[in-house]
Amino acid sequence: MTTETHLSRLIRLIAGDKAAEDILATLQIDRMFLLESAGFVSRGVFAMALNALLFHDLLGRVPTGAAYVADRRRQRERITFDHGALRTIRFGSGATGKLPPGVESFSRILEPLGYHVAGVYPLEKLRMTGRGFAHREFPETMPQFFVSELHVDRFSETFQAAAHRVFGTSRDPLTATSHAALAEFAEQGRCEMKLAAPALREIVTAFGRWHDTPTVADYKLLLTESAEAAWIATEGAAFNHATDRVADVAMTACGQRSLGRPVKESIEISAAGSVRQTAFKADPVRRTFRADDGSNVEMIVPGSFYEFISRDVVTGKDGKRHLDLRFDSANAQGIFKMTAAG
Repeated sequence: MTTETHLSRLIRLIAGDKAAEDILATLQIDRMFLLESAGFVSRGVFAMALNALLFHDLLGRVPTGAAYVADRRRQRERITFDHGALRTIRFGSGATGKLPPGVESFSRILEPLGYHVAGVYPLEKLRMTGRGFAHREFPETMPQFFVSELHVDRFSETFQAAAHRVFGTSRDPLTATSHAALAEFAEQGRCEMKLAAPALREIVTAFGRWHDTPTVADYKLLLTESAEAAWIATEGAAFNHATDRVADVAMTACGQRSLGRPVKESIEISAAGSVRQTAFKADPVRRTFRADDGSNVEMIVPGSFYEFISRDVVTGKDGKRHLDLRFDSANAQGIFKMTAAG
């Protein structure tokens, strides 16, 4: 009988046996994370479990991405999960409701798990700023996070008022359990399973919508000036997209297009030419809104999507060859249009 690893146990406790089996058979996972089975849970294993669960959640919301992954599974090919992206809100000053402002609502989670800000990317056309979080110990085999924040104070007063009405109701899902586990990971790099498991369950839920149901009127006001703000109004901080690292983005896109799947027309190429990206268009979702008379109404809006990226091996400042893990502002702004077009 094989010994259950910390990674498999964490995923199983949160997602169930079948989901855990599917996740572990789908993702390409660093062997280091598959060996740990006794003693404390390391922050690396905890971070990988978090990534795996968030990837699985996205597939449950993005049928096009799930169909692609199912094809890869049938071909006995694993997915190299490159990064997940999420969007946050930053007012001109102060917190976002009960949440820390903007990116801080997730840096408080990611940094104790071994992540650091590896790059800052102005997204001027969108009035946003993106930050790439890479893992210090496992930069090439641990998925990165691309966390963007929308600067509410760069929009009109009407927009700002609507944004405060919507996002000012945000609640904080983290309790003392999560904070205790994150403190141990930050200080010791490890945590006991009896604390890690409930903390993981709680932290996974943080990647969701924690503000009240928006009104139709406020949603339309946000949409007038920012498709990204409107998206956050319905989806919150759920993964906006998950990204598959592939050998050749162009070939992958061509193959998916031949199957009739809605792939972006063009490929985004970084200024250095070493990072290339494209994506499926966002899958539509049905969301509930509040009408003026207090009743609930439903509308079809853009949901999340699945992305593809190719990264070249480059020579770094240290003279060593490594994978180019950078992001690119122009690429990101092009990819963001996937939810606007959904």
